[in-house]
Amino acid sequence: MLVSSQTHPSGRRRVVITGFGALTNLGTSAAATWAGMREGRSGISTIEGDEFKAYSGTWDVTIAGQIKGWDPTSVIEFREAKRLDRFCHLALAAAVEAVNHSGIDFSKENTERCGVVVGSGIGGIRTIEEGVNVMRDKSPGRINPFTVPRLMVNAGTGNISIKYGLRGPAAAHATACASSGHALADAMHIIQRGDCDVMVSGGAEAACTPLCIGAFMVMKALSTRNDAPTKASRPFDTGRDGFVLSEGAAMYVLESEEHAKARGATIYAELVGTGNSCDASHITAPDANGDGAMRSMKAALAEARLSTTDIGYINSHGTSTPLGDKAELAAVTRLFGDHARKSAGGPLLMSSTKSVHGHCLGASGAVELIACIHAVRDGIIAPTINLDNPEPGFDIDLVPHAAREKKIRYAMNNTFGFGGHNVTLIVGAY
Repeated sequence: MLVSSQTHPSGRRRVVITGFGALTNLGTSAAATWAGMREGRSGISTIEGDEFKAYSGTWDVTIAGQIKGWDPTSVIEFREAKRLDRFCHLALAAAVEAVNHSGIDFSKENTERCGVVVGSGIGGIRTIEEGVNVMRDKSPGRINPFTVPRLMVNAGTGNISIKYGLRGPAAAHATACASSGHALADAMHIIQRGDCDVMVSGGAEAACTPLCIGAFMVMKALSTRNDAPTKASRPFDTGRDGFVLSEGAAMYVLESEEHAKARGATIYAELVGTGNSCDASHITAPDANGDGAMRSMKAALAEARLSTTDIGYINSHGTSTPLGDKAELAAVTRLFGDHARKSAGGPLLMSSTKSVHGHCLGASGAVELIACIHAVRDGIIAPTINLDNPEPGFDIDLVPHAAREKKIRYAMNNTFGFGGHNVTLIVGAY
């Protein structure tokens, strides 16, 4: 159990979460996103957009987790919005909500001790596609002059830093679906080391584009349950046939405990440990036994100075792919033993909120951390919807269909990405 000092048991500074924001297909705020997760209300729907019409009739996949009806100029000034890619719109909107939620006034801070780390697996892919189309249909001279600063994966980090004048450490992570998990881990360690007092961190992705959907489609990675979009994302269910591509963003204000208390901030949870590993086995497929995932979880437990029995809830990576889901179930079973076995009375709960909002790729870890915060703060575990026939051979309580109330102290968040990247975060009640 963590003591009420301002240092972690390891001797490093404690890192707390004082604000968070989100923009997803479940809603245009963190509160709306959490409500959708808690209610098990799917945000998956039929794809819309003029850019898809040129290829009408050629799609095997016609569903996605798009954010519909949101106007970026509700948050970002019109001229500025024109200079940014959609993934950056999402990043900035989530950051604004997180900063407002935290109540921090950066004009009163030493901004050399405030930084930004954002993850995105794809970055400005919409800008790349638009540029290629202009070059093909018109000429290279007609390419948007803002193309390079729009497409950069670090554009989210840069624009958030500029908006708030944050001059401390700044970085961007691009490790496929693990990107935002790595970003948050990096931000946590920057504060722990004493290099910064405040970090804005999270992830953003806007990859619901023709190229991305087409590319994942030909890989046979996406669900083709086009006639029932809300039933398409079904992690751990034997009827799963691939993931549902989604867009979204979530951002957090992380602070040292000392700094947060000094300014009278509300503390929502504590980030207590992170783990990081690589499968080193295949560029897209996970290690079949979940070895890399298990080592990532073990590393996070070690950094947090916790045991497996301290964890009450795991927000799984759970993408709804046949190989990935099975590998994660194997990893959790091997690591947690009887603590994860219902038949042995194991109290561990695990669910996948991707069943509700789909797969936000590089933003997924940040989006799903919302469920972990509410698990430790409110004692509510978000469900795995569409889990009608669980994968046989495993004995884990996957919280099917409906949310569960249970008081827990620590929650774990897993995100695994192409390239074999694995990252685990652990949050604790405060």
